[in-house]
Amino acid sequence: MKQDIIDFMFKTYGAKPEYLWRRYPTYCVFRHHDNRKWFAIIMTVPRKILKLSGDGNMDIINVKCSIDDIGFLRDIPGILPAYHMSKANWVSIVLDGTVPQKNVKQLITASFDLTEKK
Repeated sequence: MKQDIIDFMFKTYGAKPEYLWRRYPTYCVFRHHDNRKWFAIIMTVPRKILKLSGDGNMDIINVKCSIDDIGFLRDIPGILPAYHMSKANWVSIVLDGTVPQKNVKQLITASFDLTEKK
C-alpha cells in the first residue's frame, strides 16, 4: 500500500518523496511546491511505539486534519493520534489495509487542502 500512496501523491499533486534524515532513510515527506509546507509524511515505526499489538514495524502516514474532525477520525480503527507530530492537528494512519486505500487518499486530499497557500 505504501508505494501506491506514494504514486498517488506524485500523480495527483506532483509531490515527490523527500528523504530528509540519514538516521531514518525510509521516512519521506511530501510538500506543496509553492509554500513548501508538508501535507504528509510516511514513516516506518515500531508497533510498540504506536501502542499496537505484535512485534515488528508498521508503515504509517501522518496527515493534517481539521480540528473538528480529529476526535471522530481517532475513533476509526487504523487511525491513531499522530506519531511525532502535533496531536491537535495531525493523525497517523496505518498502511496495512485496516483503513481502505480510498479513505487514505481522501484524508491525504484533505491534508493537502488544509496546508495549501491561502
